[in-house]
Amino acid sequence: MRASGDAVVGGANPVWWRRFFGELLGTFFLVLVSVGPGVVNQRIGAEAVSRNAAVVAPGLMLASIILFMGAVSGAHLNPSVTLAFALRRDFPWRWVPGYLAAQFAGAVAAGGLLAGLLGGHDTAGLTLPGPGIGALLALVWEMILTVGLISTILGTASGAQNVGPLAAVAVGGYLALAGLWASPLTGASMNVFRSLGPALVYGQPRAWCAYLLGPLLAVPVAVGVAALLRGPGGGRISRRVAQGTTVRR
Repeated sequence: MRASGDAVVGGANPVWWRRFFGELLGTFFLVLVSVGPGVVNQRIGAEAVSRNAAVVAPGLMLASIILFMGAVSGAHLNPSVTLAFALRRDFPWRWVPGYLAAQFAGAVAAGGLLAGLLGGHDTAGLTLPGPGIGALLALVWEMILTVGLISTILGTASGAQNVGPLAAVAVGGYLALAGLWASPLTGASMNVFRSLGPALVYGQPRAWCAYLLGPLLAVPVAVGVAALLRGPGGGRISRRVAQGTTVRR
């Protein structure tokens, strides 16, 4: 597979693989920081990592990843984001399977590393509905939270409101703020693979429908909101943000 305009190595070999490696690496670090605090607390005991730190850390990690490798792959790190960019015509559908595979592999690798280094743990660090929150209500909340996340990403990636490196602050800030108030409800996952990858590693795929369907149902809603706010996608700037720029001529 070679995208039009991709740079080549030695004049022949495309470097499209950098995009997929970037998604794998970025998702690995994001999931590692998201799941890690719960695993650390269970291993060390007490609250070695406070709840506030546990929900803010993924936001800071996401901002860091966007800054250090967003230009390589677009730093989607989330299947809902990839699908939203594709629906907005900012991202080629032919790249979607590769991105999703890389993100899933990164999430599973993060869960596997935590399990291998810190041992097995019941459900510590996994996203689960809180007390009194059924699977259906968790699904609704995950959809609502993910609509906000995708809307933030699409907005900061648009030609009308592109804010450059400050997009990392906006997106990372949204993830942290959503976690601060909504993590007791659902864990504030907003990412299918962040929830299901580690859950599969630990053999604890509980309420999986909520964490699969909620973020996916948010995609067409967020894309519709983006169309109402700023018209159809496919602009030059939004395409460059979604697809990355450093592997293009």
